[in-house]
Amino acid sequence: MKLDVTPLSDALGAQIVGADLARWQDDEQYEAVHRALLEFGVVVLRDQIITPAQQIAFSRRFGALELHSIVPCRMPGYPEILLVSNRRDSSGAYTGLPDAGREWHSDSNFHAKPSLGSLLYALEIPHEGGDTLFANMTAACAALDPALKARAAGRNARYVYGSRSAENTDSALKFTMTKSQWSEIPQAVHPLLRTHPETGRKSIYLSLTTIERVEGLSAAQGDDLVAALSEHFTQPAFVYRHRWRLHDVVFWDNRCINHKAMPFDERHARHMHRTTIAGDRPY
Repeated sequence: MKLDVTPLSDALGAQIVGADLARWQDDEQYEAVHRALLEFGVVVLRDQIITPAQQIAFSRRFGALELHSIVPCRMPGYPEILLVSNRRDSSGAYTGLPDAGREWHSDSNFHAKPSLGSLLYALEIPHEGGDTLFANMTAACAALDPALKARAAGRNARYVYGSRSAENTDSALKFTMTKSQWSEIPQAVHPLLRTHPETGRKSIYLSLTTIERVEGLSAAQGDDLVAALSEHFTQPAFVYRHRWRLHDVVFWDNRCINHKAMPFDERHARHMHRTTIAGDRPY
């Protein structure tokens, strides 16, 4: 089957038409998706009809899968899948994360070895809203003012799940978990500028939902540096807005791409399955 790869914007992203992730054993398809991911940072695979097992199998072509730290949001029977959903059960409790990721971030960067990438499969989408913004952190790094780049170079940031904006807005914190489950959520320190292990390119590496502090700076100095970097990488020249279609699978490279979810009318369903591929220690 011929795959048609088309860029989605000047900033980043490509659409692939003709892929079928149910054929997860297809080496040619895997290699085409892998090449597109490294070139464009975000790959949109249209019109996918796949089971949870097929999504897991295709995702595993890229590496081992992470289990999300918020245990109640894992899919029953398929713990590798995180439910990103505003569905509720009979008691009125959310069955997944309804509003996770409303600030710029990359996934699981509070792990010592953060995610390589994430695949999000749209099974229900609202009539409007609920888009996802993606930022090209490699292009943003290349365009940094030399003085700002010098301020960030050699600096590390500490990441803790539940810090900063996540403390007040991340629905994950509304779920009941045992003390043991909370104690298993890691913390990590990573460079503000990291090198992509496959392409060798430098990227800004910054997650606003989980950053606790910039090491070696006062709180005010760290906040000022984070604000300056954030103002820079969120410029329109570095950002692509994805407007979801039913049965889209969007695959993004967490090593060089940031993203954030946009609000939507909670009266409408937004239900998605996410698999997350484990990565390497940033350097």
